[in-house]
Amino acid sequence: ADPDDLDDLVADTVLDGARYGACTLRAVSLRGDSARYRGEPRRDSLLTARFGTGDHALVLVAMATGARATPGAHRAAAEACHWIGRAVGRSHPKLAEDIRAARRGDLKSGLHRLTDRSLGKLRASAAEQGIEPEEYAATLRCLLLPADPECRTRVFFGVGTGGLFRLRDGEWQDIEPRVTDVTGEPVVGFGSLPAETPEGDRLTMDLGITTPPSPYDTAPEPPREPFRFRASVARPGDALLMCTGGLADPLRGEPALAAHLTDRWSAAEPPGLAEFLADTQVRVKGYADDRTAAAVWEA
Repeated sequence: ADPDDLDDLVADTVLDGARYGACTLRAVSLRGDSARYRGEPRRDSLLTARFGTGDHALVLVAMATGARATPGAHRAAAEACHWIGRAVGRSHPKLAEDIRAARRGDLKSGLHRLTDRSLGKLRASAAEQGIEPEEYAATLRCLLLPADPECRTRVFFGVGTGGLFRLRDGEWQDIEPRVTDVTGEPVVGFGSLPAETPEGDRLTMDLGITTPPSPYDTAPEPPREPFRFRASVARPGDALLMCTGGLADPLRGEPALAAHLTDRWSAAEPPGLAEFLADTQVRVKGYADDRTAAAVWEA
């Protein structure tokens, strides 16, 4: 370690938990077997924070994964969590009010703006360091939990891949918001050119010749990941799981892991911190990435 840069150290494992209102939270971030073997830091970052007090408090869980095979991946992930944490913390009274009033449209647009600003700061940080934006990037997944026991709305938002699952009545439900893309051939009136100009000139065929870029145009940015959002109402007995790809992929790909966690997490009481850590550490052959997960049990 550099004695003058101890803030850059990354713990192998981070574990947290709390109980607020009607829900019990468990959160963990683990370095994957692959990173341990190579002596690399954990690329995942985890932030849990409570803003406000009493029934008006708002709990935020944020997790991020830095870009693979980049030296600053752990720093990018940590910055993404801290920036969205600051943004949510400064806006938490309005966010908590919108959640209690079920204003989903306002929540979606407001959280989209906060996410864009936070990831925009990540791109600005890359420019300051003189590196490409894709080399200092991170996925970001967040969960908002109101402390008010009368409010059972749980809000997920973020950018990038991962998983959002609900364990209800002994069955796992994959409730990750889907990102739908327009597919198929162009049709008139939707993405295709008109047959002629307003002056009546017929348009010529596109021969596929690339137009040289103008020296006055700025370089195009790489395509950005779409924003994901879901606000759902929890039922007593539900368990909600948000995780990065390191756990989402084996959970989707290995039925035995899903069955194991169903048995472990369907008990009358939520697992303790040590039990939750052991559950998320279960190895699955072929999956060795970092694992970061936050689970919420409803009383």
